[in-house]
Amino acid sequence: MIGGLYRPGDSLIHRMKPGAKLLALLFFAIGMLSFSSPLAAGAGLALASLAYPIGGLSWRIAFAQIRPLLIVLIVLLAVQAWLVSFEAGLLLFLRFAALILAAGLVTLTTKTGDLVETLERGLSPFARFGVDTAKVSLAISLAIRFMPVISAVFSDIREAQAARGRERSAIALAVPLIVRLLKMGDEIAEAIDARS
Repeated sequence: MIGGLYRPGDSLIHRMKPGAKLLALLFFAIGMLSFSSPLAAGAGLALASLAYPIGGLSWRIAFAQIRPLLIVLIVLLAVQAWLVSFEAGLLLFLRFAALILAAGLVTLTTKTGDLVETLERGLSPFARFGVDTAKVSLAISLAIRFMPVISAVFSDIREAQAARGRERSAIALAVPLIVRLLKMGDEIAEAIDARS
C-alpha cells in the first residue's frame, strides 16, 4: 500500500530533488490560493495538467488523481454557487482541482523514502523546540500516500452500495468507510510498532 503511488521514470520532474518539488508545490499552493479570478485559477489548473506529460505521465493518470474526489468538488461548487455565487464556486473548484493534481504529481514522481527524508531535514530546525521530526515527517508522508487509498476504498464501497441500490444513502457509504479506515489505521499502527 505505502509507496504504491510512485511511478519510476527519468523525466525532468523525476530528476528534481524532492525538496525542490515540495517547495514548488508550496509556492504553487500559495499562488493558487491568492488568485481571486476563476480565469487565473483555470490557468493554474492547466499548468498542473501540463506538468503530467512533462513528468512522463499520461492524461489518464492525471484524471485518476481527481476522479475519486470529483463528486466532492462538484458538491463544493454547487454549495458555494448557491450560498455565494457561481464564480466563487468555480474558483473553489478550480483551486482544489489544481492543488490535487499538483500534489498527485509530487507523490507520483517522488519515492516515499526520499519524501520522508526531505521532510525530516526541512523540519530539523524545529527539533530544538521538542518536535519529533521523524514522527511528523512520517505522519505527513502517510497522509499524502493514503489519500488515493482512501478514495479507492470509497469507490469500492460506493460500487458495492450501488449494486445493492443504496448509492444515495450517505450513511450506507460513511459507516463502512469509517470502519474500514479505522481497521486500516490499526493495521498500520501495528506494523509501525512491530518495526519500532
